[in-house]
Amino acid sequence: MIRLHETIRVARCLADCYRYVVDFSTCEQWDPGVYRALKTTPGAPGVGTTFEVTVSLLGRRSTLHYKITALEPHGRIELAMRGDGIASTETITFSAEDAGHTRIDYRADFALSGALRFGQALARPVFERIGRKAVDGLAHALTIRTDPPRQGWISYAADRSLLLAAPQFTERGYLALDDKAHSQFMDERVVVVTGATSGIGEAIACEYARLGASVVLVGRDADKLAASRANVHAFAGAPTDADTQRIHVEQADLLDVAATRALGERLVARFAHIDVLVNNAGALFAEHALTDDGFERSVAINLVAPFVLTETIMPALIAAQGRVVNMSSGGMYLQPLVLDDMNFDNETFNASKAYARAKGGLVALTRHWVRRYGDAGVRFNAMHPGWAATPGVTDSLPGFDTVMGRFLRDARMGADTAVWLGAARAAGQCQGQFFLDRTPHPTAVLPNTRVRPSDAQILHGWLRNETGIVIHGL
Repeated sequence: MIRLHETIRVARCLADCYRYVVDFSTCEQWDPGVYRALKTTPGAPGVGTTFEVTVSLLGRRSTLHYKITALEPHGRIELAMRGDGIASTETITFSAEDAGHTRIDYRADFALSGALRFGQALARPVFERIGRKAVDGLAHALTIRTDPPRQGWISYAADRSLLLAAPQFTERGYLALDDKAHSQFMDERVVVVTGATSGIGEAIACEYARLGASVVLVGRDADKLAASRANVHAFAGAPTDADTQRIHVEQADLLDVAATRALGERLVARFAHIDVLVNNAGALFAEHALTDDGFERSVAINLVAPFVLTETIMPALIAAQGRVVNMSSGGMYLQPLVLDDMNFDNETFNASKAYARAKGGLVALTRHWVRRYGDAGVRFNAMHPGWAATPGVTDSLPGFDTVMGRFLRDARMGADTAVWLGAARAAGQCQGQFFLDRTPHPTAVLPNTRVRPSDAQILHGWLRNETGIVIHGL
């Protein structure tokens, strides 16, 4: 038997600490030994809820099966764990202290069997070290930071070389993060996520819902929206009662300007304030074709739609002093913004070029919005999710998926920064920046890809003229 006892004291109220830990799948955010944790019982955590936790233990990756065996709300969580050659009973106890602090006690009894039993003496210090790192990680996760992040010189130099920056985009880059926590709750806030029916978009919606936000899933297909809504409910433990539900769906074809504008108008009519808009929807099209509005399809979904939706809901964003998160792509580093041929009318069409240029245009638009609406209190930032294994990547870039598959992030890793930008207090200090893994990065590294403020203004004017959108305040 190996017994552990660790204690931490954190500057968070007891209710927040208990709420964060009772969904034990958050352990992947604070325990450095955990690779992935999943709640395998749908709904809110309770006695009988189960979790699958993949860990690196004694030099190998194993899956441990946890089950909540007892709960004392805001007081105690008891868990039983079993795995290959290992079992445990673990208790996490919470007690309020002065000045809004909380004491958290962690106790565990581990029993080793099989081959592991013979190495128990050697394993004891390893388990003690693992336990200490885990509770230290929990203390770190529950600590609210307010200082804006800065890019280190090593990361900056890697960006400038392009090639050396590539590992940052893989799973390795995410796993190297020293802070993966999402513990700042978003009750009473409204979050709109486009492209929320699969992949990164659905993962973004799941995490915002777990934080307590009312989440609006935007997608084109009604059946996929219904399935995603169910997935978000199951992940977050959100209530399903019709009077209290906070997972909403909005069906809209974002390739169509009128449909996108109508979506924005419905959102403004439905919600007095919108606290976060995540412009995540995007696509890469293999062949050149124009929408009914006359836009090349990559431009339409990756640039025009975010412009129309953001401008249409601007009154609700301003009312909330909200945040806009624009999803971009690393391909923008290799492509200039060609303002006089946005639809590839004069140049031979290339799918990757079209996608990268549209995403680069969205980043330029992000900075222009800061100049236009920043004084109204709205925060605008763009981000790169890293190279993630999503249905979109598999369908659009099968060759890339085949070569890089084992190095790609999963959707939840790709979603991380989009959630952090909308939820974290520190992210509220950021404006007009481009992020990868919660760290600001340059928006251009090659001279011909730099976008001047005057170019961004021209782009904004072109979008306004081509869509007929009435700009807020004009």
